[in-house]
Amino acid sequence: MNGSIRVSAKTVDDAITEALIQLGVTSDNLEYDVIEKGSAGFLGIGAKQAVIEARKKTVSVMEEAPAKKSQPKEETVCKQEVKEEAVLKEEKKEVETVAPVKRESELAEVKEETKHAVENFLKDTLNAMGMEVELTTSIDNDGALCVEMKGNNMGILIGKRGQTLDSLQYLANRVANKHQEGYVRVKLDTENYRARREETLKNLAKNIAYKVKRSRKSVSLEPMNPYERRIIHAALQADPYVTTHSEGEEPYRKVVITLKK
Repeated sequence: MNGSIRVSAKTVDDAITEALIQLGVTSDNLEYDVIEKGSAGFLGIGAKQAVIEARKKTVSVMEEAPAKKSQPKEETVCKQEVKEEAVLKEEKKEVETVAPVKRESELAEVKEETKHAVENFLKDTLNAMGMEVELTTSIDNDGALCVEMKGNNMGILIGKRGQTLDSLQYLANRVANKHQEGYVRVKLDTENYRARREETLKNLAKNIAYKVKRSRKSVSLEPMNPYERRIIHAALQADPYVTTHSEGEEPYRKVVITLKK
């Protein structure tokens, strides 16, 4: 199918939410076919992920008015179950509601020894993965050590929703902070993934906010890491009609978009 993507997740609902993020559309503009419903298995053994084939809905201008046929799909996104035990921490809106203000004093000046240690760690790790990758390092305006990676099949290095890239970045940070005093931040990127993902999340936030205003129903997004949740919060912070908060515990913490009362 032209323009279609295949998405897998724990449940069909999670796969639909992931498809919304990847395609950058709201639920009424999404069409999908369930390839595999998935199963939990027994005690997690033999579990199978749900798989869907999703694509953007092609709607002509004449058809846009009665486009409420996709409402049932929206319901599946809205019915993501959330735990209310996070009330104790939720009132803080986690620091995520405001884009973090970084001060230069937070980061130590990156030493050459630290830079080489990070580069050697990445080269050894990527070689062990059978990947030939070119590294380019620089220091950004915040004083963080940025490493741009170039090579073939970098999608493998990015992983699902950037999870592989985030894990590698976490390890690189551990390596860097073992080699000098003060706090050093390492940022890894490839194929401009970070900027592309941020733009996708901003578009998703605005699309879902529009849907919440129309339907007057809250929408729970899929679980995201703290960095991605901050992007959603920041994107809608100035919206006069909706508000955002996070629910659940890591690593299943998710953003909920709600109509302001």
